[in-house]
Amino acid sequence: MDISALPARERILHTAHDLFYADGIRATGIDRVIAESGVTKVTFYRHFPSKDDLVREFLDHRHARWMAWFVDALGRRGAHDRVGDAGALLLLADVMAEWFADPAFRGCAFINSVAEVGGSVEGAAERAREHKREMVEVIAGLLSGASSSRMALAQAAALGVDGAIVKAQMGDMALAREAVDDLRRLLAALAAA
Repeated sequence: MDISALPARERILHTAHDLFYADGIRATGIDRVIAESGVTKVTFYRHFPSKDDLVREFLDHRHARWMAWFVDALGRRGAHDRVGDAGALLLLADVMAEWFADPAFRGCAFINSVAEVGGSVEGAAERAREHKREMVEVIAGLLSGASSSRMALAQAAALGVDGAIVKAQMGDMALAREAVDDLRRLLAALAAA
């Protein structure tokens, strides 16, 4: 995406998103974000008074972007036509396989952010919890049954998804494929339960 035509605030946010996700929040300095987004320091600080403000905006932006992709990826596989079918749950493994194969994959930005900045950036952990809660809701929407049993199953599936994400992030494509296979087995067991 060519961001050069975007307004300054959006250029900064897109640049920070790519750098924070690829290299980490702590490893990415504000001077690098400023240089790569092509803005002045004055412009940067007018939009983001601190790096913490930028981190919170990054997490909000990443959440919207990832959730849109996640819902779309499930839809492209026909998950919404299979709501209530155990096979809908198994599609999560295919969705994760797609994401893990992306050359830009660096794990979950929310897991990474909590590990990196945890409680030192006010609001970061809350945004991560909200992201994971919304992911569980999307998964629960694929399931049938009473609300409490759907949520319990969705939470178990989401925990498996998070485990697969962490495993895939720790290695190469072979380990990522292994993570997807592990997730597929877990989801099959959950769907059969």
